[in-house]
Amino acid sequence: MKSYKLSFGTIIIIKENLAEVIVNEGVVMDEIMVDEYHDFLLSALKKPFSLLINKKYSYTYTFYAQKTIGNLKEINAMAVMVGTNGGLMSTETLINLNHSNNWNIKLFIEREDALNWLENLETLSFK
Repeated sequence: MKSYKLSFGTIIIIKENLAEVIVNEGVVMDEIMVDEYHDFLLSALKKPFSLLINKKYSYTYTFYAQKTIGNLKEINAMAVMVGTNGGLMSTETLINLNHSNNWNIKLFIEREDALNWLENLETLSFK
């Protein structure tokens, strides 16, 4: 696994088509950070790819970032690890705001459960 520091946090490449995203405490994700995030994912991962979003820290988004953060056609699925009620509520708000985008997204408390879900999706998609 390789770890990369970006302006907003860390992305860990777990497999060629799977990455874990950890946004730093207190970050306000804006359009510049979203562009950096998307550019990194598109250049570092084999498409289509899946993401494990680890919400271990508290952070927020601008409205633009909320509307665009998960809207890459190359994203197969997103598993979001939430550890707090605030993380759960903010993620549910983000999902509701983007309901028309039909994200393949699921919320988890345990990292292992999230990774298993992503692995099972990958296995099913190649059959």
